[in-house]
Amino acid sequence: MGYDLIGDIHGHCAALISLLDQLGYTKEEGIYQHPEGRKVIFVGDYIDRGSQILETLALVKSMVDSGQAIALMGNHEYNAILFNAVAKSKGGYLREHSIKNIVQHYETLRQFKGQDDLYQTYIDWFMTLPLFYENEAFRVVHACWDAQAIAYLTERLEGNLLKPTIFQDAVTKGTKAYHYLNNILKGKELKLPQGLSFFDKDGFERRNTRIKWWLEPKGMQWNDYAISLSSPLPELVITTTEKAYGKGEKPVFFGHYWLKGIPELMSANACCLDYSIAKGDKLVAYRWEGKPVLSVENFVWVE
Repeated sequence: MGYDLIGDIHGHCAALISLLDQLGYTKEEGIYQHPEGRKVIFVGDYIDRGSQILETLALVKSMVDSGQAIALMGNHEYNAILFNAVAKSKGGYLREHSIKNIVQHYETLRQFKGQDDLYQTYIDWFMTLPLFYENEAFRVVHACWDAQAIAYLTERLEGNLLKPTIFQDAVTKGTKAYHYLNNILKGKELKLPQGLSFFDKDGFERRNTRIKWWLEPKGMQWNDYAISLSSPLPELVITTTEKAYGKGEKPVFFGHYWLKGIPELMSANACCLDYSIAKGDKLVAYRWEGKPVLSVENFVWVE
């Protein structure tokens, strides 16, 4: 079977429709499908930021429900679940309703205003989204394929789905659930050297940075191993015990990292599909034709 893997959408349904058209999908009885039986795999992040969140969710869910697509959970869907989950032990919600968290989720809340039942329907649906996907040929995850995290979580999942009971642990820093869920949904992070920080795309100061987990860090500088720095760090060689995603491992596809420019492979077997459609850049897909060697010629995108 052929697959088309699609990056973070963030409520940009018009771009998604244009990309599906370019990939050869047609709308039959209200559902997008491919005449050759190809299937879409969405890497997550359907909500927040864009102006067509409801339309995006309806399109993606209809494809999933009809067997035309697999939709993974992204960190924004995970955050939305926690934003609405009551913290039984201390009151409030598992994701604090802070200004920062409300701002991040604001567009979704605004577009669902007056449609509380529909909003809850989608929160419930997010709970059914798998955290990762693997077949005999490739792997897919939202942010990072971490073998330890996958093994730990697999033992605590119901058919690859999160159990509600994991959430209390998952929001407590220092627990394995917190660490591993953050790794696969938000990406691995390392603490910067003392005294160093940077401001992220939303203006918040960060003292940890996401890392290029698909690369071998030995001998690399922080500026080369860190992801999405808004300003360069001092030229310091990184010290870490992190290892690269193995060269002999299956190809892995992911999103999350707000790349820009012409799509390119991260390594011979690592492919990021998030090219910042929510910042006016591209919505990107990779056409999997069954070849074990990844190629830039298989990228398809719309701007």
